[in-house]
Amino acid sequence: MNIRNAAVLITGGSRGLGRALAKALASQGARVVLVARGQEELNEAVADIEREGGEAYGIVADIADKNAIYTIAGEAAALVGPIDILIQNASTLGPVPLQLLLDTDCEDFERALQVNLVGPFRLAKAIAGSMALRETGLVLSITSDASVEAYSRWGAYSVSKAALDHLTRIFAAELDDTGVRFINVDPGDMDTRMHAEAIPDADPSTLGRPEDAAARIVEIIRRSDQIRNGARLTAAQMEVLR
Repeated sequence: MNIRNAAVLITGGSRGLGRALAKALASQGARVVLVARGQEELNEAVADIEREGGEAYGIVADIADKNAIYTIAGEAAALVGPIDILIQNASTLGPVPLQLLLDTDCEDFERALQVNLVGPFRLAKAIAGSMALRETGLVLSITSDASVEAYSRWGAYSVSKAALDHLTRIFAAELDDTGVRFINVDPGDMDTRMHAEAIPDADPSTLGRPEDAAARIVEIIRRSDQIRNGARLTAAQMEVLR
């Protein structure tokens, strides 16, 4: 897939992997729109890209708010044109310290589903239709090993990511003949704020850098036409692709 001049929408774009992806894609000539809830961090991320000559814009919104979805899609298209690449990166762990399912409030469980699953579903619905009409496009969702492994205390996050994996596969099956690609990517453990909140005593030196994961994901995007529609790639497989 050609990245230069591509219109890219990235949720959770103000920090961590989302910010690293925005920066990496902008450096390759993409026009990127970052979505995040916090205005200050979002402004910093956009300014960081612009300082290096990239084209970037920010939209302050909560992916869990159903009333924000079409606003996000409309504003993004107005800024950079029809979206070619949608990166579903925004996530929440749920309450931290991480809790047993029996101790998790229903409202907190629902919030995790809204951010990690329902929001991406709504945004894909809002954008993938235009991709199908143009017979091109990529929806790349960031997943986790917690979607396939049963880790104690990761319940709300794990369930939502497992469902996101399958949501992506179903979209791929239903739109397989339209030219729209759907891929799940598990980037592995990274030195991010989210990881620190989940595992405060983790040694950062043992974790991957978001910038390195972003570089590998850019290569996945570049080669997405050669990857099976609906595929789920792990960090190890990403290394092989490079």
